[in-house]
Amino acid sequence: MLVEFSVFDTPRLSVEHILETPDYKALIDGFTAGNDAAGLESYLKHAAVGDEKANLARTYLVLDKATGELACYFSLRTGLITIQVSGDDFDSLPAMELSNFAVNDTYRKNHAEIRNLGSHVFDVFILPIARCMAKYIGTNSLYIYALPNDRLIEHYATMGFSRLPSEQERFVQSHVKPKYDAGCTFMYQTL
Repeated sequence: MLVEFSVFDTPRLSVEHILETPDYKALIDGFTAGNDAAGLESYLKHAAVGDEKANLARTYLVLDKATGELACYFSLRTGLITIQVSGDDFDSLPAMELSNFAVNDTYRKNHAEIRNLGSHVFDVFILPIARCMAKYIGTNSLYIYALPNDRLIEHYATMGFSRLPSEQERFVQSHVKPKYDAGCTFMYQTL
């Protein structure tokens, strides 16, 4: 039996799996990432579909229902986090990675009246998917490797993400962080 879950659209936004969006190629071609996030733009345009087909990640497009514009996107995948449980003992916990998350800078400029789009998408789309999946696959936490931008790290903290104590953070940075997240800051929250 296939487990289905649903995420409810908002009055303004809908979320669609990238490969189920008929015109996804045109939508992602027009995507621009601000805040020194060229890697997030490149991922969407050059790697997201390949990761989909290889079952390495699921990418979702958040669309403006009135205009059809791509407002933002996010990618989720399973993973694990390693934390210190006592002394020098570490343990791995099942988790889900928010591996990519970016607002379309062009959309943001075209709709300056929309505030807190990233936080809104996180609350109404990302967290519900993560919490639903936690019921079926036993994940404990949601984590992200945040771009090394103090303002962005503070923003993720307002969304419920925390940093590890500095010694544990150094351990994660040197042992389990993917190479493509070099320089990023590990943050997590319990589901």
